[in-house]
Amino acid sequence: MFFRQLKYRGDNFSYLIADDATGDAMVVDPSFNADVLLQTIHQQGFTVQYVVNTHHHRDHSAGNGILHAQTGAKIVAHRFAQVDQEVKVDDGDTLQVGGLRVEVLHTPGHSPDSICLLVEGKLLTGDTLFVGECGRTDLPGGSATALYHSLFQKILTLTDDVEVYPGHDYGPRPASTIGQEKRTNYTLKPRTLREFIEFMRAP
Repeated sequence: MFFRQLKYRGDNFSYLIADDATGDAMVVDPSFNADVLLQTIHQQGFTVQYVVNTHHHRDHSAGNGILHAQTGAKIVAHRFAQVDQEVKVDDGDTLQVGGLRVEVLHTPGHSPDSICLLVEGKLLTGDTLFVGECGRTDLPGGSATALYHSLFQKILTLTDDVEVYPGHDYGPRPASTIGQEKRTNYTLKPRTLREFIEFMRAP
């Protein structure tokens, strides 16, 4: 599997994932990185099937139109997402990219349409979970209750060796693992739902 984490402008990460055998590829959260994504796609000779947004916020979806126009890829987002999309997904759905199976996890909290993507032991977490942090819930549609369930009852049930690739370069390193985040991420300390809601309210 070809897997590349890209950051060209600002602190947003974009991802380019492809099946080495077929050259079929997908882009996740093109953001403001469309130029470098297209350059890499052309260099590698990939055929991009999908452009997937982990949620609708502009800093993640900004490059959708350029990637769609240049590659013909279908725009994919959660069915709640407020973006122009050709493929609507929900929890438990899968995308097939060549021989790669990409599983969709609906992880609301930062936004109602937030999703994570699990492929070959790598979890792309968007703004749900960062290295050393979690997503904010004070934007329109945010919910600390929903984020609690997404983090503790969905993401943290994955095995410790699953790699974590966030939507922003906010942490001490660009990637992590579920096990490392369990041990070191202060937002993931064991808490009741009420305690987590109060924690997210604190300045």
